[in-house]
Amino acid sequence: MLIIDARESDSLDKALRVYKKKYEKAGVMKEVRARQSFTKPSITKRDQKLKAIYRDQIRRIEE
Repeated sequence: MLIIDARESDSLDKALRVYKKKYEKAGVMKEVRARQSFTKPSITKRDQKLKAIYRDQIRRIEE
């Protein structure tokens, strides 16, 4: 549960912006999307490995 300290001097817009930032950082939507369908652990590991290879290639190109 996200809690936001709203002061009397703060506007509602500012409180909403703070809420949205906390919501994004908490990763709520990311988790909901991940739970919609089951992915096998082997597929998850493969995706992580491919992403690491891609990041490594990008780093080597920049050097």
